[in-house]
This record gives sequence, C-alpha cells and structure tokens, in this order.
Amino acid sequence: MIEWNIQSRAHACQACHKPFSDKEAFWTLLFDQRHSYERLDVCGSCWTAQYSQGATDRKGFVSFWQSVYAAPRPAAPDPIQKETAESLLRKLVEQNDPSHIGARFILAAMLERKRLLKVKAQLSLEHQRIFVYEHVRSGDLFHILDPNLQLDQLEEVQRDVAQLLEHGLNPPAPPQPATASERDNNRGSESQPSEGEAAPANSTSME
Repeated sequence: MIEWNIQSRAHACQACHKPFSDKEAFWTLLFDQRHSYERLDVCGSCWTAQYSQGATDRKGFVSFWQSVYAAPRPAAPDPIQKETAESLLRKLVEQNDPSHIGARFILAAMLERKRLLKVKAQLSLEHQRIFVYEHVRSGDLFHILDPNLQLDQLEEVQRDVAQLLEHGLNPPAPPQPATASERDNNRGSESQPSEGEAAPANSTSME
C-alpha cells in the first residue's frame, strides 16, 4: 500500500537553510520516490542556482511551483471542539485507511470549493491519478488519490462523509440488546404495584 502523509511547508530553505521571511517568494519541488513523493522548498537564489535550468525538462523532479511564504500566526483556541472538513481530512490522510479513499477525495473537493485548498499538480503513480493540494494558509501539501467514483457510488460515499463529520473516526457504540435476566427483571418490576398504589381487586366474588 502506498504511504501518504501531510507534508508541511518548510520555514527555511532546504538547500541553503536560510529562514524564509514573511511574504518571501519561494519554490516547491516534488521528487518521485517510487512509492511516494518528496517535497523540497527552496529560496529564489537556490532555485536559480540549482534547479531553474532543469525546470523545462524537469530533471530530478516531477512538478514545481512558486508560492509566497506566510509567517505562522498563533492559532486562537477553538472554544467548541468539533469535527470540520479540514480536521477530518487531516486525520484520514494520516490514517491512510483504504476504505476511506472516496471520503478523502470528497473532503478535498469540498475544501477546494471553499478555497482552502488549491490543486498544484496532477501526478501519476502506479497507473493511478493523484491530486496534489496545497493549503492556502499553512502551505501543507495533501496527496489525494483519485478513486474514479462512479455515479452509483456517490451516494454511499456522501453518507460516509456525513457520518464521519457528525461522529468522527470513533462513532458512539450502538446500544446493546438487553439480556434475558434484564428483560425478566423489567417484566417483574412492571407487574409489581408501585408504592401507594392499591393492588387490583380479586375478580371472584364471595356468595
């Protein structure tokens, strides 16, 4: 099985190790590592000196693009902890469960429509199409496999996404059926008169 993970944006050039400054332009390159893709973020100087001449024929890398670095801001605490499409997608990518391949694809498409993710590349690995999404704020990369969903599969995948958004990856356990002893106890308690309640009169009269 192909191993996927979320590749975070570097905060310094991975060639010369110089820290990126806020709003500095930098380049992202993707290298094919047989069963995965490796990300490399480099500054403009290293791009020009080491990689730009190979950009036309892509020697050594399969895709590249330019981005603008945004210095990380402290995240405000969320007073209400709830599952969102983004947090769920991150968990599903890290979990790498093949049964949720359709859910990952749908969630990524939802975040693309909300302009939180942008497609940066379309790649092919082992005859499968892969969308490379970049988070517009954090710069994190998400590798999303195209499941080639058919129309008769969409409804089931949408139900799966709805359940995951509502209950997360650990849904509440379904109620267990009562045991025989519990059912007998319930019937016994129903047949006993409650406190202050008169017992039913005997239907047989004395002559």
